[in-house]
Formats: sequence, structure tokens, C-alpha cells
Amino acid sequence: MSHISSRPGIAELTEIRVRQPWRIAEGWAARKRRDLVGADGRLLIVAADHPARGALGVRADSRAMASRSNLLERLAIALSRPGVDGVLGTPDILDDLLLMGALEDKVAIGSMNRGGLQGSAFELDDRFTAYTADEIAARGLEGGKMLTRICMDDPGTVATLEASGRAVTELASHGVMAMVEPFLSVRHDGRVRNLLDPDSTITSIHIAAALGATSRHTWLKLPVVEDLDRVMDATTLPTLLLGGDPTGHPDETYASWQGALDLPAVRGLVVGRALLFPPDGDVAAAVDIASGLVHGGAS
Repeated sequence: MSHISSRPGIAELTEIRVRQPWRIAEGWAARKRRDLVGADGRLLIVAADHPARGALGVRADSRAMASRSNLLERLAIALSRPGVDGVLGTPDILDDLLLMGALEDKVAIGSMNRGGLQGSAFELDDRFTAYTADEIAARGLEGGKMLTRICMDDPGTVATLEASGRAVTELASHGVMAMVEPFLSVRHDGRVRNLLDPDSTITSIHIAAALGATSRHTWLKLPVVEDLDRVMDATTLPTLLLGGDPTGHPDETYASWQGALDLPAVRGLVVGRALLFPPDGDVAAAVDIASGLVHGGAS
């Protein structure tokens, strides 16, 4: 992993936050923006909102994302590569990247509900604890993302659905993307597990697509599952596929993305750990492969 020499160090970011916090608001106001999608109508977004839910692990390393300086360096490398359209993150991470100058001419998606902390008794209570729709609009972000886990055995799910629906409506009123990430989920032996079979995914799509008072700015963020052509027939909403927790060989992951990206409703990828923490440590190479898959030029 190469070093980005021009980026401020963590000490500099902290000093700015202590002495010149106004630079964050000014930075968002002055940031060079771009259209949500380019000529090919596709997006490659790097995801970095896992830590806010207490999810710091990648493969066997349960603390892989514990170092903020390391994570920021990896994100800076990813965002510097051609074909990477933008980043998904919570306010703390996006503000750091803004101060580093890494968000110029990039799509910035704000992660909104991070309250369902990984492994907690209240994990399925996906409360909105980060970005609000008003703040996303005020700072000129291109969209807001919400995790929407649906557990038929948890009465709290209805509150998550209500909050997500309200967020979709509010984001649409500002004319920005609402990225909804739905799962049918179950709690087994005290742990939450997302159901990744085709029929469960189809059910989650139908529930998520109907959230809010309008669907005109709604996009879906969905897992790569089996029988994806049948799954994607469940919606006309533009969809970005998520990378998930990388477990197999990267070549297998890339192959699964390649096939999925051929489907008309699939408009790109939102990938975090698989690109930021590849087994060989070469972030740039992993990102370049994903960029080629999304925007062309790779097989």
C-alpha cells in the first residue's frame, strides 16, 4: 500500500478541529461537486461506515479498522484512483476526508442510521444517529443511506421502517438520493443474521421500495445472492450491489460482481472492506479491478 504524502496527518486534522472547526462547514460549501452519475449511468462507491456500528473486523482480524489514520490512508488511496466515484461514510469520516481534500469532484453519501450496534441486544433497533436529511442537503452531499433490517419476530422493526420511510421522504424533498439497504433478518443464538437467499432478498426489496411518500430518488443497496436475475426482476429502482464481508478468494468475489453488473437494474457497487483491506494489502490494485468491472475496461 503506497503512502499518500500530501494528506494531512491525524495530528493536523485534530488541530484543525480544535482551532478552526469552521473550516469543515466552509469546506463543504466550497467543495467541487459533480453529477450523481456520469455518462455511463454507473457508480463505484467506497463504503466506510462500518466502524460507527462497532463493526471493526475484516476476515479474521477483529480490529482491522480500529486505526483511524490507517483507514483514512486507505480511503485516500481508493478515492485517488480513476473510476472511483465517491464514498459512503458517517460525518466523522467524511469531515476528515473533506479536510484532506479527498472529496473534490466526488460523490459523498452520508450514512444515517448507525444505532444498531453490532452484537448488542438492541442491534435490530437501527435508529438514526448520524446524518439527517436536512444536514445532508445543507452540506451538499449527494445522498443519504439507511440500513433497513426487517425482522418479523422483532416488534421494533416497525419503528425502523417508519424512520426509514420518513428519511426517504425528506431526502426526496431535497432532491438527493435515498439509498436503502434492506435485509430480512433473524436473531439466532443471540446473534443477528441476514437471510441471503433469493426469496428473502426479493421480499426485502418489495418492502424497501415502498418506503416513503415518493420513490423518485430511491436507490437500493443489495447483496449479491444466487439467482440474481430473478431477484433483480423484483424492482425497477436503480440498484448498487454491496461487497459484504470478504471471505473467499478475491477472484471469486470479482467474478460474482462481474456477472451481476450485466443486469440492467444493477448500476454499480458499494464496497468497503473487500477493497480497503484486500488480502495482499494493495488497495489501489483492488480498486482498479472494481473500477474496470463497473465502468468497463476489465474482464
